[in-house]
Formats: sequence, structure tokens, C-alpha cells
Amino acid sequence: MTVTVRAQLLARAGDGAPGLLFEDESWTWAEAVHESVVRAAALSELLTGDGPPHVGVLLENVPEFSFLLGAAALGGHVLVGLNTTRRGAALVADIARSDTRVVLTDETHAGLLAGLDVGVPVVRLDSPEWAALLARHADAAVPGTEVGPDTLMMLIFTSGTSGTPKAVNVTQAKVAWPGQFLAERFGLGGADVAYLSMPMFHSNAVMAGWGPALAAGATIALARRFSASGFLPDVRRHGATYANYVGKPLTYIMSTPERPDDAENPLRIVFGNEANERDIEAFGRRFGCVVVDSYSSTENAVIVQRVPDMPPGSLGRPVEGVAVYDPETLTETPDAEFGPNGELLNAEAAIGELVNTQGAGAFAGYYNDPGAENERMRGGMYWSGDLAYRDAAGFLYFAGRTADWLRVDGENLAAAPIERILLRHPAIEQAAVCAVPDEAVGDQVLAALVTRSALSPADLEAFLGQQPDLSPKAWPRFVRVLDELPRTATNKVLKRELAADGPVAGAGTLWTRAPRGTTYDES
Repeated sequence: MTVTVRAQLLARAGDGAPGLLFEDESWTWAEAVHESVVRAAALSELLTGDGPPHVGVLLENVPEFSFLLGAAALGGHVLVGLNTTRRGAALVADIARSDTRVVLTDETHAGLLAGLDVGVPVVRLDSPEWAALLARHADAAVPGTEVGPDTLMMLIFTSGTSGTPKAVNVTQAKVAWPGQFLAERFGLGGADVAYLSMPMFHSNAVMAGWGPALAAGATIALARRFSASGFLPDVRRHGATYANYVGKPLTYIMSTPERPDDAENPLRIVFGNEANERDIEAFGRRFGCVVVDSYSSTENAVIVQRVPDMPPGSLGRPVEGVAVYDPETLTETPDAEFGPNGELLNAEAAIGELVNTQGAGAFAGYYNDPGAENERMRGGMYWSGDLAYRDAAGFLYFAGRTADWLRVDGENLAAAPIERILLRHPAIEQAAVCAVPDEAVGDQVLAALVTRSALSPADLEAFLGQQPDLSPKAWPRFVRVLDELPRTATNKVLKRELAADGPVAGAGTLWTRAPRGTTYDES
């Protein structure tokens, strides 16, 4: 990987084609690159003295975020994407452990820092001081900073679904190479418009949205934040041909009222990860586009690709070097064995952790966190923290996070296969399965559901009894029906919150099954 974001930006410096759209504003690529040059000079003025050139950004998807991202790439600065859903001491801790030396924010999020001892200057980007700083550098030249593919450009925090978020090192190559690869894969060019509504402090927006548009010279249509009801109007308004997603946006969009003209839009390709099979197929049919879903993570060290005619429920085929290993024996797990109805017969042996056996792949490490880095890199291999199993044909199936193991009556179960079965019910829109303590020993299964239509305890009982591949031990002991699942800003379910609430606390309606029964009672 030899390409850099700096080189990609400089290739657009004379491009008069549309580069950035935001609400009623627009910039050509040449104008957008110049705005980044100006901000690179401004950041250099703000970051005088010793210390790493780390700049915290606490913003929604506004043009300043895009310009500052370009500024970091051009000037050798490091943009720290601060999660706008973090609060109080947790946000301060993120700023401190990333060695952020100045925080840039605006009216929308300045209140999150009010009354906190942040420890570094806070600059409002809607202030006269920022306007004056930009004016001083309005005629700045492209900085002469030397950067290479391995130059650090950004710190992106993991979602934190299983613990404290970690700051992932994002190099120039880690943005430039996926951008170039995806642009070529999907045939993106100057005539395309990339709709970007995922939060830019996260890797999906940068590597699957901003990066491909830059590499292709496509126009970026920036949405301040994701809106299910606003998605299709925005696509039509901006003429978007490409969009990216992570988590459950397709589910949310599919829950909006269907109209006969939904397919009358310019959208061609939608790319992302973590959508369920039902929504992938239905979204493409409803909106007249192709949805390409891929396994990935912020670290981007393990790649699994969807291919035509892959089995239902599969992630796809792994690239060379990606395998499923037993974390205890450090050896590859055996192929999954299935019963006549598709039930997984050897879960305990077949389910292991997804690893990159060839090393770190695109993972450039965690910033200033050798302990977490060593946990990922064991035995010369990258351990993803995700559970999976492999069939005899080599297709992989997601089984959840390493924290998603449940041990019920002495049998090991994985959460993801149970969730896939629950999502077969047409009334269930979202499902999350986690472990709660058994009264005696081990775990019991709790399923949290969001429904799209009426579902009664009797309906669920009948449905579960008709699923031939559902182990009797995998029947949820507790079912909590919620208006929404607790999620991170990148739409990942916070299962630790569901588990903490357990069967006796929390919102929604709780259904409980007797220990050895199949009937649910509402409490």
C-alpha cells in the first residue's frame, strides 16, 4: 500500500467538479482542498510547542469535519474523532488518553464540555476567533510536510460495545487504500455522488464513504446525521448514486412507510456491514439498488467477502489467511456439522475466534495501549474478538462477540445464530440475545426484541416451536419487548446494558418462560 490521502487530495487541487454538498451549500473539489490547506495552516498555529499534533474534533457531519480531515492528511496532523455520545468523565478520559492538545467543537456539542476540566483549550468553530484564524491563513500554500503511507492521520475509537473504547491508529494508507479499492470495485467516478450520513468520527464513514469518494473524484453529499425518514429525500435531492452504512440503518429505513415510487431514485450501490439478510434483499428490491454487505471492524485486520450463491446466514468467504481458531489450543477449529434441519451439532468444537493467521493485516495498533494491542496480537496472529464457525465448503458464519457465549444447562450456545432465527419472524424487526445468570449455575437466554407489527407471547411460542434448527436450550427464557434497543452512535447494540437490566429491571414488556416449559407469561 503506497498511496496516501495527501496525494489523493493534491490530485483534486485543480478539479472544478463538485466535491462537497451540504444542505444548501456546495464546494468544488478545488475549493474543498483549499479549505483543507487553510485549516492545515490554522492547526499548525494552534499546535505550537512540544507534543503530538493531535486535534480532537467533537462535531456532527458538517463541512468543517471534512475540511479538517483533509487538513490532517495534508499537514501531518492527527485528527482525534471524539464520539458525540460520550459524556462527562468518559469523554474527558478519551481526550486525555489520545493526547489531544486542542478540542474543536461548535454550538451543537459545546455543552458537552461545559463544567468539565478538559485539560486542553477548546475552540468553537462558529466563533469570531476561529473565523479570524482562518482569515489569517486564507492564502496559505500547501504545507510541505512529508508524509508516507504509515504516517498517522487519525485516531478512531472503537464502538465500546464490550468495554472501554480503544483508540485505533489510522494511517494515511488505512484510509487511502480502502478508498481506492472500493472506488474501483464499485466503478465510482466523477459522475457519482456519495451520500455520507454515518458519523465521521467512526471508521465506516471515513473508509467506506469519504475515502472512496475522494479516490474516485466523486461528490460527497454530507448529511449532518443519519435520518431514516430523511434518507430517500436526501438521495433524490443530491442525486446520490452510492451510500455507506454500518449497523442497522437499513432496518430503520425499511421501517418507514413504503411508497410505490420508492425505486425511482438514482441510488446504485449501498455498501456497509452488519445488515441482516432479510434487509439486504428487501432494501435492494424496494429501492432498486444493489446492497453489498461485508464483514469488517474499525481495526480492519480480518476481511470476509460476500460472494454470489453463498448459503443463507453466511458472512461469505474469508480472504487468504483468515481462519477460525480455538483461543485455548491456538489451532483451527473443525468444520461445522449440521443436522437434517440445519441445526449446528458441534457448536462447542466448531465455534472459535476469527483470526488473521498472517499477522496484523491493516491493523496499525492502538494508540498508547500496549496491553490491548497485545491482547489482539497473540502468537503472531490477529485475534478479532468475534466468534464464527465454518462449513465444509469454507463459508463463515458469525456467532457473536467473544462475550456472546452462553452456557445453558452445560451446553455452550452462541448469540448470533439465535438472533438469526428470531429475525425470521415477520413481526420482529430487531433482535439481540445475551446471557443473564441462571438461578443455580450458568446462564439463561434473554432476547430483547423490537417489533414492526403485533406479536403476542402465544405467537412467539408457536413460531419457536416451528424452528427445527433451534436447540431447546436456546429458547429464550426471558423476552423483553422494547421500543428500541440500546445502541452506540454507530448503531451497535449495547448488550451489556441489556444484561445489566436482566429479567427484573429495564424498560419495555417482559415475558418469562418457566424453566422447563414453552409457555411465556407476561409480567
